[in-house]
Amino acid sequence: MKEDESLMAIAETGRIFYGWWVVAAAFLNLFFVVGIIFYGFPVFYASFVESLGFSRAQVTQGFFLGFLIIGLPFGLLAGAVIDRVGARWVIVTGAGIVGISLLLMAKMTKLWHYEALCALEVLGYVFAGPIANQVLVSRWFCARRGRAMGFAYLGLGSGGVVAPLLVNYLIRTYGWRHALEIVALTLMAVVLPVGIWITRSTPEKSGLLPDGASSSDSTSIATAAMTSSSVAEAVGTRNFWLILLGSTSAIGAVGAVIQHFILFLKDQGYSATVASRFSAGLLTASLAGRILVGYAVDHVRKKNAMAFFYFLMGASVLLLGMSRQPAVAWTFAFIFGFSMGADYMLVPLVTAESFGTAALGKLLALIIMGYSLGQWGLPWIVGRLFDARHTYNLAWKITALAGMLGGLAIYAVSSREEKIRA
Repeated sequence: MKEDESLMAIAETGRIFYGWWVVAAAFLNLFFVVGIIFYGFPVFYASFVESLGFSRAQVTQGFFLGFLIIGLPFGLLAGAVIDRVGARWVIVTGAGIVGISLLLMAKMTKLWHYEALCALEVLGYVFAGPIANQVLVSRWFCARRGRAMGFAYLGLGSGGVVAPLLVNYLIRTYGWRHALEIVALTLMAVVLPVGIWITRSTPEKSGLLPDGASSSDSTSIATAAMTSSSVAEAVGTRNFWLILLGSTSAIGAVGAVIQHFILFLKDQGYSATVASRFSAGLLTASLAGRILVGYAVDHVRKKNAMAFFYFLMGASVLLLGMSRQPAVAWTFAFIFGFSMGADYMLVPLVTAESFGTAALGKLLALIIMGYSLGQWGLPWIVGRLFDARHTYNLAWKITALAGMLGGLAIYAVSSREEKIRA
């Protein structure tokens, strides 16, 4: 194909390995589909509560139900399709679905409208979000996979930094309905062209090798591929279930904090604008975490780094009990945010390190669908606890325990070296 020949020409000039363009595309995908949507959407919750009369449990249960009904079956389908045809068109399709769902959400008037559109948005998120982009980067990089994944996931963190302030500004200036329309149109205007003209699913189809390696390295790359585990083999191991438990617990804690943080801070007496600043500060700290963690994991054991940051993230939630003091709230935002540098991006690295990349799409689909239940299920539980008790005290203790449990589970994962010695 002409487009693949052009990629080879770019690679041969020595200017830049095309995989870094793919990382840039993944950065933009994660910026909009995950960063803007996941971190910016909770800013709309106060408007839904005030304008449409939804409860806090209802505004968070939309995505939870969406993942139960749509996310689980289509997540598995997405993983299989990615392994068979590649990530490119899966991402393009998902971005279009997310944009359409947001445009329709701007017209909603009833709870069932919201729940149905959340399910549609989940479908787009499943196709264009973490599964496809994690597989995409993992297949373009091997030796520098941690660094590449770190740069790609800066998109998620950057979107999170921008989203709370941007969405708050759009709501105040144009109203929440027009704000949803603006976000939807901007997302589609950026992500769709990038997916069509820049994203490529694998280096091999373009005559390239991971990391920009020379053809002399092809034997070692092929040998590494042969050692990959099948889905059935991987699911039968203790490591798979520890990764699933650890990521589900810790990312559930992330979801609970992100989905309720602004509502919680408003209950503590902070204005919506100040609460958005705390949220943006938390996500700014996550950028530093992603950069440093991305570099570090290429030189240390990935599962130990993942375990440490998961445990630290969970323990930091206990600070929310003293967050009426701005200094404590900022301390929490920094520690929790920095630790979030390991939230999603280390999952594919530890999974690939444990099982190889041949069936990575299917394995990540299973793991991501599992931790998505935590990501949206724990926020719903927190909302139910608040509606029943009118306080977040118990909810934050449960959230802290979930994060720390996640760290302990990942620490128990055995490396390939340990299994060989055994």
